[in-house]
Amino acid sequence: MAEIARTLRLYWVLQRATMRGALQYRLNTVISVVTGAVYQGSGFAFVWVVMHTFPSMGGWSLREIAFLYGLRLTAHALCMLPLSSLIGLEWLVREGELDRVLLRPLNPLVQVMTKRMGMGQVGDLLTGVVLLIVAAPPWNLAMIGFCVPAVVGGALVEASFHLSLASLSLRMLDTRALRGFLDDVFSKFGSYPMSVFGGVTQWALTFVLPVAFVAYLPASVLLDKTGSLNVPALVAYGSPLLGVALFALAYRVWDRQLRHYQSSGT
Repeated sequence: MAEIARTLRLYWVLQRATMRGALQYRLNTVISVVTGAVYQGSGFAFVWVVMHTFPSMGGWSLREIAFLYGLRLTAHALCMLPLSSLIGLEWLVREGELDRVLLRPLNPLVQVMTKRMGMGQVGDLLTGVVLLIVAAPPWNLAMIGFCVPAVVGGALVEASFHLSLASLSLRMLDTRALRGFLDDVFSKFGSYPMSVFGGVTQWALTFVLPVAFVAYLPASVLLDKTGSLNVPALVAYGSPLLGVALFALAYRVWDRQLRHYQSSGT
């Protein structure tokens, strides 16, 4: 526990330093945040246009889908804010910069995570939180008590897959296509109720690539729509726990791949 506490403390110190460095370029920071918010806002604008043609989508109203979209986007932002640096992991491997990381007396993943901060994800986070606040039903303590771990759990579900694919960069030349495909699936399928898809697709997005656990199942609980789910309600209520389990597994994958890493100089 002492080692975990030390690692978390050092992560926070390094992340603050990275944030201060990013904020030195104020115009770039503002542009990145605004661009992220506009991009995500345009995605929801498409949903809004579609919903003006159809009064409901899979039994969900526009307000309910806005809440689902906000929940998914908030989880996505919390996932990518610390993990955006993994995008550059392939470069670290090819250029031999990862060797320097491994020589330092600090968890390599923490060092990689704190190399940069994706300011565009701040825009994602702002858009997601606004949608959650505007579209949410009246809040109570029970809803808040479930929503917070649900968002964290959803972020961990998505983070576990990003980390696992990034781990392959330690032994494969290029994983950008796989990571792009993964991001598309989570963003495009995760923003809609699973009931709009066919039975096979619903099953795949629940039990193969658990996109449904990021936002759809938690949103169904928060909006009291568990009666229409194709899984037991208990699974929806326990959805935040899956994120913890998957991220622990993804970290084991990262650690195993790191042990087999071969320096570009060898």
